[in-house]
Amino acid sequence: MQHSKTNWLSKICQPGYLLITALILVDLSFFIYQSHLGQRLTSVAIGVYLLLIVLVKYSNLKWLTLMLICSASVGFLHNKQSSSLELTDELTVQVYPDQVNLKDGWMSAQVSTPKGKILIAGSINKEQEALIKTGRSLWITKMSGEISKIEPATNLGEFDYRSYYRSQNISQRIKFKHCEIVFAPNNLMAKLHKIRFDLQEYFKQFPQLISFFASELVLAENNSEDNQEILNNYRNLGVIHLLSISGLHVGIYVLIISTLCFWFRFTEEETFICCIAILMIEIFLSAGQAGFIRASLTYILGKVFSFKKWHIAGADLLGLTCLVHLILVPKLFLGVGAQLSYILVLGLQLTNRLSPFKQSIALNLFLTPLLLFYFYQVNVLTVIFNLLIVPYFNWIVMPITFTSIALFEIFPQIPQSLETVLKFGEGIINHLSQFQLGMITFGKINWWECLLLLLLSATVLVSVSELKSKVSWKLIGILSASYAIFFCLIHFPLKGQVTFIDVGQGDSILITTPFPRKVYMIDTGGKLNFSGKKLPPQVNKITIPFLKAQGINKIDGLFVSHQDADHVGDLGPLMSEIQVDKLYMAQGLLTNPSFCKRIDGKIEHTKLVELLAGMQVKESQLTFNVVYPFKPGEGKNEDSLSLMFKLGGKSWLFTGDLGQDGEKELMNHFNFAVDYFKLGHHGSKTSSNPEFLEKLHPQMVFISAGRKNRFGHPHPETLATLNKLQIPWVSTQDCGMISWYYGKWTQNHFEKFLLKGDKQ
Repeated sequence: MQHSKTNWLSKICQPGYLLITALILVDLSFFIYQSHLGQRLTSVAIGVYLLLIVLVKYSNLKWLTLMLICSASVGFLHNKQSSSLELTDELTVQVYPDQVNLKDGWMSAQVSTPKGKILIAGSINKEQEALIKTGRSLWITKMSGEISKIEPATNLGEFDYRSYYRSQNISQRIKFKHCEIVFAPNNLMAKLHKIRFDLQEYFKQFPQLISFFASELVLAENNSEDNQEILNNYRNLGVIHLLSISGLHVGIYVLIISTLCFWFRFTEEETFICCIAILMIEIFLSAGQAGFIRASLTYILGKVFSFKKWHIAGADLLGLTCLVHLILVPKLFLGVGAQLSYILVLGLQLTNRLSPFKQSIALNLFLTPLLLFYFYQVNVLTVIFNLLIVPYFNWIVMPITFTSIALFEIFPQIPQSLETVLKFGEGIINHLSQFQLGMITFGKINWWECLLLLLLSATVLVSVSELKSKVSWKLIGILSASYAIFFCLIHFPLKGQVTFIDVGQGDSILITTPFPRKVYMIDTGGKLNFSGKKLPPQVNKITIPFLKAQGINKIDGLFVSHQDADHVGDLGPLMSEIQVDKLYMAQGLLTNPSFCKRIDGKIEHTKLVELLAGMQVKESQLTFNVVYPFKPGEGKNEDSLSLMFKLGGKSWLFTGDLGQDGEKELMNHFNFAVDYFKLGHHGSKTSSNPEFLEKLHPQMVFISAGRKNRFGHPHPETLATLNKLQIPWVSTQDCGMISWYYGKWTQNHFEKFLLKGDKQ
């Protein structure tokens, strides 16, 4: 019997089999969960190729492989279906205190229902807030409000929350106006979440930096918006992985536990059980972070094979880990974290023969395609920054953090003293990040470009690791040429664009020319603030990622129409991140204290240019004609800077929030017709004047307005005017980002982000 088991196991553990089988199931998951036809066809081709390898090389395991594929297909398809909920008085959801965010009487949470998880958000009263702060598990019922699908990204480069939550089997959200909250039974799961909640509250008592690192390293969460700069610093230097609960932390936990168990004379099996218990607790505390589960599974499976004296190659152990992980989490590889974690460990296996320094370079090369696909930029000096920062993190940050966690109750003054050390270290990291040393804004590559670069990188890694110098240099040349081609396609485009960025209730338009590319913007958007409280700039979530996705790190000219927050509210944050060579505005705006405050400290390397009607801004490939205002003003709606220009044989007119009186002045001074017109004041009732529209006679009108905005824009009366004049219109509310492309090598056409494939 023992011989039979060993023989069966030896077949499965044939070198390469488990890794290739895991790749087949990963490919299968992409095929089932992706809807893009090209991606699915590519998945079929890759899957067939891998299956042929198994059938030829591991023919004695073909039936096992087919059985695994069939079983996985059933599981993936079952997991693909998401249940839809209806908001009724009978609907009751369970919420755990550690999954709730509270801010200014507003609650948001990820909750459980009989049909799965869902997001909820809404305002609560002080009594309900007090119930949540007790740390008890709660039931929320009798909600009145609305239930909807989680909205997708509406701009290129914007973080896609629909895709993010889809990987967690969450597809709906409830926005409630009223609800009832009562205590739920205090069962085992509720007690576990209470422990996690208590840790959240415990960490909040620490100084800012120690609190941040404690939350990241134990709970895998950022406990405050004030820490975003720290995250950005680590991301810019390419060392963000240090803040992820991953294999590094599993190794540290196992080392500490094993050392303690050795002192207490535990057996190896008893030590192993203790390690499993601690790892399971940390998996729960870290909310099931993919990297930590992957590392924990690898440790557990590796120890089991070691105890049984079963031999398994490192790559196959990774494959087995992946197979088990996919069974537990079918949508695992829809998450970016899982992709990066497994690619990194696969790279370690492919480069295990290289020296540590060469291996570090190779691993960064292997991760680069995914970094460009998801984050659009890469730091070529990451290897050097790792050499500098990893020791600081391992020997200073982590000891200080865990010492503070352990001793805060006994010696509360210790974290305050140690915080000074972290402030010094993080200050140096901040300076390094601000210099942008080694940072390349490459731009967003397509999915097939990412796949091609990954395959080429893997081939190079295998070739270099096996020391086949002639082959590797040829492959390195092909890989380098591929990067160069993709870079040139992004940075030296053969087409230009006029893009209405979907910034909600506001205006922001990007204008670029074909190679040599010049970049211009009209307004930046910004949130209208009715609460009086400081709001985070949305430019960091929308405009800056959009610019980086196109490889843009400098704006040649930025025009501001007037001083309203929904047009220039994000001007300061944008200029802090992106170099602006020239800032154009109507004469008189610089006398507006509110506007001057926005640009204070941001214009050291920017030339300010004031404009009035009749002036021109001449550039290499286009000329901006200023048509309004005719006299200096204070930057109000009636002073809106208005521009007309021609691109690709089409004329454009932008008038900011100019009202009907201003439009009448334009009619009196100019006799022009335009092809495309950005409708004034977001399609409000007061604009645009029917006579003005009739005289312009545009081929199409564009409306930039927020979804479900409190002003009711665009107004039905304005839309009725457009329909009466038979003027087609499109809105960012319906289409998301709207782009018009032109150039010698492309046919002029529109693309609407939420209606991809709809070209006009």
